[in-house]
Amino acid sequence: MSYEPEVSEASDVSVPPLAGPAGVAGPADVGEDASWQLFRGDGTRRTTPLPAAPPWRRFSDPEPTGEDDDGPRYVIGAAETDVINAALHLRRPLLVTGHPGTGKSSLAAAIAHELDLGPVLHWPVNSRSTLQDALYRYDAIGRLQETNLHRDSPGDTPDIGTFVRLGPVGTALVPAERPRLLLVDELDKGDIDLPNDLLTVFEDGTFEIPELSRLPEDRSQVNVLTADPHRRSLVTRGMVRCTEFPVVVITSNGERDFPPAFRRRCLPLHLGDPDETRLRAIIASHLGARALDGAEDLVTAFLNQRAVGELATDQLLNAVFLRSGGARLDADGLLKTLLHRLNSGG
Repeated sequence: MSYEPEVSEASDVSVPPLAGPAGVAGPADVGEDASWQLFRGDGTRRTTPLPAAPPWRRFSDPEPTGEDDDGPRYVIGAAETDVINAALHLRRPLLVTGHPGTGKSSLAAAIAHELDLGPVLHWPVNSRSTLQDALYRYDAIGRLQETNLHRDSPGDTPDIGTFVRLGPVGTALVPAERPRLLLVDELDKGDIDLPNDLLTVFEDGTFEIPELSRLPEDRSQVNVLTADPHRRSLVTRGMVRCTEFPVVVITSNGERDFPPAFRRRCLPLHLGDPDETRLRAIIASHLGARALDGAEDLVTAFLNQRAVGELATDQLLNAVFLRSGGARLDADGLLKTLLHRLNSGG
């Protein structure tokens, strides 16, 4: 069964017909245009070169090189910027709410980039998430297997640190001169007790790894794996204690309320749906100012559709990106699919 998004017939809001740029087939002209058609559905095998992906769908080396200081500008208002700065000064987590697609998760990347805090430590929360897994994992079975394999040559037995890996929260609490940025994504999807479980860690900035604290004194220092690929951290007597509290961004889609004790320790930041001026700025920041030249009708259609049903800003970005690549977008075709409503009524 395929899903076909609807355009509300009960509303006075209508989506204007959209004509493609010069040389691109319009709604009344469905003649063949191969400028953007990679797949044609004719069964013919072709080694077709793929064009560059949208900037937000590129997965190049995530490690910062120090050479590129011009990442996409995060478009945000002065009031929201003040809340972020307050959280930075107070060393309190940001609790960011808003509709899907308003840039909650992207805000974390923008802060990390602008403050040069390194790669974001990302903890995507779901119904099975536990704080234990986010702090560290101990592979007891793997260690037992390695010990049995090296029973006759104890000198070659891997150190216990090889079987301990810090999770994103645990890595964020590793002592360092500069804090890391921790993104706790969609905390409202987790178990009802998970926010309370975070309270002690957020207040004390420390946690214990019992498997290491029980080791003899001559093995009190252990190098463990971290959430950063190919990087280790020295843990002394099984205790991880931060020297600088991490910059914490917690996102929520508002599926449920959090306990008052948890909310008291966070600074709330609500990201509303961007208005027309901010939408244009977002398009320019991701796709360049020239992308706005052929996007007036797309912005209008997006605003009209958003007035009657929930939409995400990246849906508009997708439409503008395809338009710039030569796609034919009209109200009854591809645009209708791109701007499908996200709420249950759409």
